Amino acid sequence: MLDLLTDPDAWAALVTLTALEIILGIDNIVFISVLVSRCSPRDAKRARQIGLSLALIFRIILLLGLTWLMKLTYPVVSTLGRGFSWHDIILIAGGLFLIAKATHEIHAEVEADEPDEPGARAYAAFSMVVVQIVAVDLVFSVDSIVTAIGLAKDIEIMIVAGVLAIIVMYAASGPVAHFVAQHPTTKMLALAFLVMIGVALVADGLAFHIPRGYIYSAMVFAGAVEVFNVLAQRNRARKAARTRRQGMRERHQ
Repeated sequence: MLDLLTDPDAWAALVTLTALEIILGIDNIVFISVLVSRCSPRDAKRARQIGLSLALIFRIILLLGLTWLMKLTYPVVSTLGRGFSWHDIILIAGGLFLIAKATHEIHAEVEADEPDEPGARAYAAFSMVVVQIVAVDLVFSVDSIVTAIGLAKDIEIMIVAGVLAIIVMYAASGPVAHFVAQHPTTKMLALAFLVMIGVALVADGLAFHIPRGYIYSAMVFAGAVEVFNVLAQRNRARKAARTRRQGMRERHQ
């Protein structure tokens, strides 16, 4: 461990791997933000804490089982003229789950569904949010860990990079979730991105890689447009409020 602290190559690998984990975690932050939007503020914070804490524990367990994880890239079943590994199957299953979840949430937003029993639904929602945060993070973890194996040879570096990425995800998920909750149109945009990310995961599992740069560029562009839209709506609301106040003063005079 002391040798790693004084090894420039180890520090370079740590920085590179941490950056990779954070970039790959953008998808997870969007998913977490959408998930907790239906919880109360207190439950949303608890869900993020519990879900990401369990996700970190499971991620470390996966890293410690690195030998077993490497076997995930070996074909275990053949169909349609090609072999599928557990890695491929996990990506396909995770992608289909993201598509199904995002589609369900979009339907709920369009139909304006409201829970009939707030108390019971809130408890069930909290439990399901935690389970889904852990499950989806494991899908992204398997993908990022298998990718990161070629960047770092020491498991200590991988664990530290994973911990740093989870910390960044937790710090970013709160503000992003709050912004999504305050601006419903951004939630629809985030759900559309989840569908796109799900399609990319399924494509990866089918050996058809979609460069993530395209997806992230689209996310940044659409996010910037939405920010300008939110600012424009806020300015219009303030202008309308000033006009109303001015009209009330003129009537009183």
